[in-house]
Amino acid sequence: MDAINQKILECLQEDAAMPVADIAARAGISASPCWRRIQALTEAGVIRRRVALLDARKLNVGVSVFVQIRTNQHSMAWAERFCALIAAIPEVVEFYRMSGTVDYMLRVVVPDIAGYDAVYKRIIRDIDIYDVSSSFSMETIKYTTALPVTYAP
Repeated sequence: MDAINQKILECLQEDAAMPVADIAARAGISASPCWRRIQALTEAGVIRRRVALLDARKLNVGVSVFVQIRTNQHSMAWAERFCALIAAIPEVVEFYRMSGTVDYMLRVVVPDIAGYDAVYKRIIRDIDIYDVSSSFSMETIKYTTALPVTYAP
């Protein structure tokens, strides 16, 4: 990953709709080689997809809830069922299997506490879990989808 590709990726993370000519100018190359590099980065899977970032508050889902789930079930059948259930809940925007004392961590976006309660009830209605702990975000200090590109080999 050379400095030009890093600059291209930084530009695309800033604005995926940025014209290739603008990206090329920032990267210090012409448009045609820039486009070929973008295509190569896409084919290599470095660029997975291009999306629009939406304003959660304007969509009335400005409350983030961080949910820690512990289970006493560690079979593949339970895990597959649980993962399918959680993946099907649109309010769950991030979902991780963790190490340590918590088995799973979720970030849920909802309009309010009642919205989270509905998600919580859906989870416990459909599958047995051992413990759930939820924390509501009071303030977003930093939020970005941009990844650091300087570590890429």
